[in-house]
Amino acid sequence: MPLKELISTIAQALVDDPDSVEVREIEGDQNALIELRVAKGDIGKVIGKEGRTAQSMRTLLTAASTKLGRRAHLDIVD
Repeated sequence: MPLKELISTIAQALVDDPDSVEVREIEGDQNALIELRVAKGDIGKVIGKEGRTAQSMRTLLTAASTKLGRRAHLDIVD
């Protein structure tokens, strides 16, 4: 659950329409898949130039999940 909140907080700070941010966490044994959905107009803000923003979010997610003793992967769904 803290991983989901982390991604949600970051995404809401980046986009113009924070109410449209949806984050879903699909849990496995030792791993989690985090799906992020934003409004069509905000998808570029979450991905960033050459994917740098998305990669930074993935790096933060990896650091947080490692601290929890798990693995996590971020998918940005359009």
